[in-house]
Amino acid sequence: MKYTLGFSPCPNDTFIFDALVNNKIDTEGIEFDVVLEDVQTLNQWAIEGKLDFSKISYGVLPVITNEYAVLESGGALGKGVGPLLITTANTFNTKEVKDMCVAIPGKNTTAHLLFSFAYPQVKEKRFTVFNEIEDAILNGTVDAGVIIHENRFTYQLKGLQKIQDLGEYWEQTINAPIPLGGIVGKRSIDKKMLVKVNNLIRKSLEYSFQQYPSISDYIKLNAQEMEESVMRQHIDLYVNNYSLQLGEEGRKAVEKLLDVYENITHSNPINKDQIFVL
Repeated sequence: MKYTLGFSPCPNDTFIFDALVNNKIDTEGIEFDVVLEDVQTLNQWAIEGKLDFSKISYGVLPVITNEYAVLESGGALGKGVGPLLITTANTFNTKEVKDMCVAIPGKNTTAHLLFSFAYPQVKEKRFTVFNEIEDAILNGTVDAGVIIHENRFTYQLKGLQKIQDLGEYWEQTINAPIPLGGIVGKRSIDKKMLVKVNNLIRKSLEYSFQQYPSISDYIKLNAQEMEESVMRQHIDLYVNNYSLQLGEEGRKAVEKLLDVYENITHSNPINKDQIFVL
């Protein structure tokens, strides 16, 4: 049996899926056609129903629940892992956030939802590929930007400064870990198979944890010019016990994020009993 599988080239994702897609564990007869893409592309593909299994931002989950169910393993959810709202010192001293033009890493991202939760009054947004946001701030295309992934470790080196840790704001306000990204599988696939793939993802991650802090060639290849120390920071921040299994606390956090989405968009309630595979 062969399925399509999409995730990002970021170290946290390649760390999770390395053993699965490179046959370092027994895949029990299941094969995967793997595509590595940025999260906004994967979100759009999920809306289109393009892949069988995919990493997504939890921000896009509300619009794909009819097509996909959330797997227990492989996601990014935790504490102290949220996106940051950053700007230049000059802008920070002269403008209030509500009057800023803000770059967001994709419309259907968790970062957008967390930003909208913290700053619902901001009207001018520019949806921008995540690794182009810092340059957009520096060249004056936008006043501020929401950064994710490895950029949160390096933005200060470019003279940028933090306005707000959006994850910290979520944690303090909602009192729950931050649901950033999850793994989804198509509902048209037999539930037993969804559970089987979920278990393989967990085994793949367990394998990587056993090798850590060693960084595999697969992770290095896809991280391009990133320093190994930054790769480890990335893995340490985004991969944890919630990545092995959401559990009750993780599922409740995802449900709270969906509640926030409903409140912000004034949309119809989502049937949360049917969101998860397990």
